[in-house]
Amino acid sequence: MKNMDKQPDSKPAGLNQPSPVSGLEDFPPFRSMQIKVLELDDEWSQIRILLPLNKQTCNPGGSMFGGCMASLADPVAALACGWRFQQYSVWTRSLKLDFQREGRTDLELRFGFDPLQHAVIVEELAQRGRADPLFEYAYYLADGTLCARVQNRVAIRVKGYVAGSSGAL
Repeated sequence: MKNMDKQPDSKPAGLNQPSPVSGLEDFPPFRSMQIKVLELDDEWSQIRILLPLNKQTCNPGGSMFGGCMASLADPVAALACGWRFQQYSVWTRSLKLDFQREGRTDLELRFGFDPLQHAVIVEELAQRGRADPLFEYAYYLADGTLCARVQNRVAIRVKGYVAGSSGAL
């Protein structure tokens, strides 16, 4: 695991920052949420991000605003794929949050990139030139209790890809 005091040199696609950690923490949509990257290894296979409950992230009822959770969860899988598959265009195709509990504490987003899933994506890209992997990760309350499940489908395409006549992405 990477010590967060020492910054990795590689940059994820689309973030023009000195390191992935500062790139995520300083990314304009995240800056007001005051996120903190707790873990980000060199391969983007393990990511943990703290989403603090504060006046910017709190809804009128006093719990975490689901829109902040969705905003943070949205690019995580695509950024991990973008780092691994830099010769391709990568974006979030769909995102679903399944709220299990009210978020009345700071939340921790935990993402893992399974080596088997990586191998499947590599095979799909070799055979079809495209892939649409589904990633499942989650938010946890401060005590470690599951708060919300995340399902994120990522589109990985050859750069310059244009949808066919069917309009399918």
